[in-house]
Amino acid sequence: MVKFDIRNLNIWFGPVHSLKEVNMAVEANEILSIIGPSNSGKTTFLRMLNRLNELQPNFKMAGFVEYDKKDIKNINVELLRRKVGTVFALPLPLPLSIFDNIAYGVRMYGAKNKRELSEIVEDSLKKAYIWDEVKDRLQESAFKLSGGQQQRLCIARTLAVEPDVILFDEPCSGLDPISTAKVEEAMLKLKQDYTIVLVTNNVKQAARVGDRTAFFLSGELIELDKTEKIFTAPDDERTDGYIRGKFG
Repeated sequence: MVKFDIRNLNIWFGPVHSLKEVNMAVEANEILSIIGPSNSGKTTFLRMLNRLNELQPNFKMAGFVEYDKKDIKNINVELLRRKVGTVFALPLPLPLSIFDNIAYGVRMYGAKNKRELSEIVEDSLKKAYIWDEVKDRLQESAFKLSGGQQQRLCIARTLAVEPDVILFDEPCSGLDPISTAKVEEAMLKLKQDYTIVLVTNNVKQAARVGDRTAFFLSGELIELDKTEKIFTAPDDERTDGYIRGKFG
């Protein structure tokens, strides 16, 4: 099942042509890894999926992007960003308790009684694989958590509002190997119920968790295939060169 269908996508920021004639699909319940050097268009592609690029005043787009067979331009932007949530590179907990960080979005989208909120908070923290570490600390400030715990808290906060797709923008860039492994473990479990798009500068991470991998270069989609093929027998020599560290 296709979750996103992207056809003839072009994106500009002022005179800069950031994405050029991108044609691809994102399949349901997969982890799609997006790799490529800096300024290759990876994050622009990711932010296009829930229209975050529109926050830039000089943004312009041509082409078609469909989410569940609906043109994203015709979907209410708040609803789209609820269904297609984002976890950013740096964890951004709110200056609230652990409990209220998770409950914040739920309350914003519709008040829930205390029992419902408690169930949602617990379920979300369990799905993000952090419940056992914080279940006795729910009223403490989220800022007391380690960086890796804060990132999983942000994943839980995204899950609490019942998304369909989760976008990860270099979620482990500032984390140590142990915290990175826990975030990756969470992603692998979450794909059973969610579609995941992961932008990462760590090609080893892309290889570890991605079902398919897309390689972007200078705003172009160079290659998209099963991750094993991309990393063992890519069709394009530029893909091979990037993976081998010859440039980037």
